[in-house]
Amino acid sequence: MRLILAFVLVTAASTLATTVWTLREARATVLQDAQETVAKEFREQVDSAASELPFPPDQHGLDQFAAHVAAGSAHDWRVLAQYDSLTASAPTDPSSLISDELRDSTSGAQAGGYQRVLHDGEPLLTVALSVSYAGSSAHTPSGLQVYLVTSLNTQQQTLDALWLSAQRGVVPGVLLALLLALLLSRGVLRPVRDLNDAAQQLGAGQLHVRLSVSGAHELANLSRTFNSTAAALETTVSELRRLEENARRFAADVSHELRTPLAAMSVVTDILVDDIPDLLPESATAVRLIIDETTNLARLVEDLMEISRFDAGTAVLWPEDVDVTELVLKALSRRNWLDRVTADLQDGVRARLDARRIDVVIANLVGNALRHGAPPIRIRTEATTDHVLFEVSDHGPGLPPEVLPHVFERFYKADSARARSEGSGLGLSISAENIRLHDGTITAGNGLDAGASFRFTLPLRPSAESEETR
Repeated sequence: MRLILAFVLVTAASTLATTVWTLREARATVLQDAQETVAKEFREQVDSAASELPFPPDQHGLDQFAAHVAAGSAHDWRVLAQYDSLTASAPTDPSSLISDELRDSTSGAQAGGYQRVLHDGEPLLTVALSVSYAGSSAHTPSGLQVYLVTSLNTQQQTLDALWLSAQRGVVPGVLLALLLALLLSRGVLRPVRDLNDAAQQLGAGQLHVRLSVSGAHELANLSRTFNSTAAALETTVSELRRLEENARRFAADVSHELRTPLAAMSVVTDILVDDIPDLLPESATAVRLIIDETTNLARLVEDLMEISRFDAGTAVLWPEDVDVTELVLKALSRRNWLDRVTADLQDGVRARLDARRIDVVIANLVGNALRHGAPPIRIRTEATTDHVLFEVSDHGPGLPPEVLPHVFERFYKADSARARSEGSGLGLSISAENIRLHDGTITAGNGLDAGASFRFTLPLRPSAESEETR
């Protein structure tokens, strides 16, 4: 719009300036031609009438002279003749229309002049002429001054018609300029809009988008650069996706292949547990170490399998109506944490949740608080009209500010802030993915009285999209 407006304004200003200048020149030309034509004809009429005028003229001769001059033209002439104290006019007296300045212009030999005046809204031309003696080399004045007053209505009408035509021509000119501006702006700005749309599509992940290019101007070169950049980006992203898919498949395959030997190792460790009292102390320590590491490895494999399902988009949500208080108490009881955790639970809250996944979230958060925090460990729930809030807090050292942005990243361990953990570093990441499946949110922070605090909010009813994942 700014481009179109600027184009129209420039065109309108140019048209107006050209029109004003043209009309001014036309007016000067028309009036100049009219003045010269009238002055020439007036001089010829005076010369013709003066040849028959006896000198010095009397009143009768001066009257005939004025009448002869006025009658000699086809135009509406009003003539005034003066000789000493004698004056004569024909057909009417125009004395009041002749200025003193014009009268003074007849003081020299063959002198004269003309003026344009406006009388009662009518443009008039006044001409003055001083008559000299014929044959006088010095153009000796005869003392006879002749004045002419004639109308310029015809010329004014011509000028008015030109002005009206110019006014009528400005509007089509501006409209034509507007049309040209629209066409030019579309031609100039369409590639810019196409480039903007393509950039938005590229940013939205549509890496196949390309621009049609024609010409060799700057925008065409920019479009070619965009196409080559988009092609390179598509190739790079495709390769990264391929590598990511290979890595994800590798992790899933490895985890799957490890499950069978781990199952056999778990059976062996279960048998060894019963034989620990009969073993030598060194052997018993080694067996306990094998049992612990086998358990940790089995947990890591299960976590990797779960992460692979999240990455592949195959994680399934199985929501059901559950009592939130009962869900939390079962999670604590199943792990013998009831006597180590304070539960502040709102009664009567029911939500449609995947109980198994929320049990995993509670186990990860409370387990982290027990391992890395300090008592008292507290879990509480609070419901609103459409959401339920879970909060797990402890009274340990809390989380350093530089750790908070990374707590939900995979394999991240805040070793500088926590004691050495036997965990895999995937628990909080899996918890965040489970919350996301429920269309919920999870945050990490520190409580007012020190200690870490994890809060996650779940809708009482999952969205239609979440329901469809079942």
